[in-house]
Amino acid sequence: MHTTHRFTPLALAALVYIGSTATVHAQATSGEHADVQALMAQLESLKANYAQEVRRLRELDMQVQAMQARLSGKASVATAGPPAPPPLPDQPPASVGGGEGYASSAAEAQQAKQAARRSVDDVKQQQAALFSRRFTVENSITYARYDRKQLTLNGFLALDAIFLGNIGIENVESDSITYNLAARWGISPTLTVNMDVPWIARKTVYQKGGAGGSAAAIAEEETTGNGIGDVSLGANYKVFGERGWRPETVLTAGVTAPTGRAPYGVDWTVLERDDDDYIRFAVPKDQPTGNGVWQANIGLSIVKTADPAILFANAGYIHSFKQSFDDIDGNPDTVNPGDVKLGGSYYFGAGVAFAFNERTSLSISFSDKLSARASTRYSNGQWMKVIGSDANAATFNLGVTYALNQKTTLVSLLGIGLTPDAPDFSLAFKVPYML
Repeated sequence: MHTTHRFTPLALAALVYIGSTATVHAQATSGEHADVQALMAQLESLKANYAQEVRRLRELDMQVQAMQARLSGKASVATAGPPAPPPLPDQPPASVGGGEGYASSAAEAQQAKQAARRSVDDVKQQQAALFSRRFTVENSITYARYDRKQLTLNGFLALDAIFLGNIGIENVESDSITYNLAARWGISPTLTVNMDVPWIARKTVYQKGGAGGSAAAIAEEETTGNGIGDVSLGANYKVFGERGWRPETVLTAGVTAPTGRAPYGVDWTVLERDDDDYIRFAVPKDQPTGNGVWQANIGLSIVKTADPAILFANAGYIHSFKQSFDDIDGNPDTVNPGDVKLGGSYYFGAGVAFAFNERTSLSISFSDKLSARASTRYSNGQWMKVIGSDANAATFNLGVTYALNQKTTLVSLLGIGLTPDAPDFSLAFKVPYML
């Protein structure tokens, strides 16, 4: 039996509406899906660009900090740049010191900057020009060697060719070891004060040829002495910081107290006398450890970075004040009180340091000290110049600095005497500990 379905107009309209609604919903769902896919693709693109810009910002920040460290050479804490943006959830971690040698974080950039300026700080520390440390303790030990030979003639020339008289050869060999304890306080970013306390041990061998009138006879005597040396106090003031072509300029001033054993009024040992009781050979029983007079000094030091070199220089003047002593006569048989005034001394030096890496640097320098003649006078007498008391002590220096850690540095310095008044050579080791 065939059944015929009949739809009323209302039912037909309902069916048409349901079909059209389903079609519209399907079309809307398809369009939203396409929009979501487009938005996700745009988001991924923006995230990739953001990550790239973050890396570029970090690289530029590190480069700017490194260039500022090289140009300024300052050891002060660098001003922090804009905070680094947070890492993206799907951003791969950057390698330390990335493939192009750049820092991958602000902390690594700061470490790179500190490493770049460490050699500059070490040079400034030796030039008494480092102001970024609150407190520094330096222990140093120095060995110096002197060897002096002098030919003395006591007689006259006959016919301008034949010498008639006694020929004497004098030789003085001296070895000294000096331990120095230095402390430096940073009062402000432009002012530091320092104190140096030396302890000196010295051995001197005196040799004299022609003893007893015989050129073949040689007399020898050895004397020693040790004790605290002359303590000094000083201050350093930074006049200009390094900026552009202008070097960092520091004014230094200080005073030295005569705390060591003075070389005047010491007891002598007579080793040889003539028949007429004239003393031919006498040596001091104890070696002095100080100058015996108050001294004041003023100077100027400069440091200029010229990557990869560091240039430095200094110059100054030392003034000695008059001092009275109970005995200033070198004759052990007499006592003559009087006054002593050492001649003024001018010193200057210059050098260059090269940083091999963040830990090691090599320095080459020249230094010289010119001293005028000393003057003495007995009580109620006239001032008299002491012949042979002027000096010109020039030294060529080679130094190697090695950073043991962030606070401790090892400094080795070899000095080679260029003039007879300078030590034949000296070897020094310094270990500054910076807080």
